[in-house]
Amino acid sequence: MNISPIRNEPDYEKVLMRVDELMELNPKLNTPESDELEILSMLIEKYEEMHWFISAPDPVEAIKFRMEQMGLKQKDLIPFIGSKSKVSEVLNHKVDLSLSMIKNLYNGLHVPLDVLIQSDKMAVR
Repeated sequence: MNISPIRNEPDYEKVLMRVDELMELNPKLNTPESDELEILSMLIEKYEEMHWFISAPDPVEAIKFRMEQMGLKQKDLIPFIGSKSKVSEVLNHKVDLSLSMIKNLYNGLHVPLDVLIQSDKMAVR
């Protein structure tokens, strides 16, 4: 087993091919092949984190996505956000989410807290 860091895209592609080969072998645990697969997987994960970081979605877009998933209309958010006009203001980025709104949306719609609380995109009151 000769493992080296993934420094660029060709290295990355080479490691991906080797992982495919190892996956085809379906190695038993605690064998040299399974150890190599585990180490290469960690290298791939680290490389992807460093080069393809995906930021959390905009909180309002996440709420809209959850609404779509659940078949909800704006009026269905009134219990979580407040009045009909407040829901409209939030969904149109005119008003930031308050702490109580965040708590309600997390508890009621299960929108992840890390998505709802983003200080660089919005001010939590």
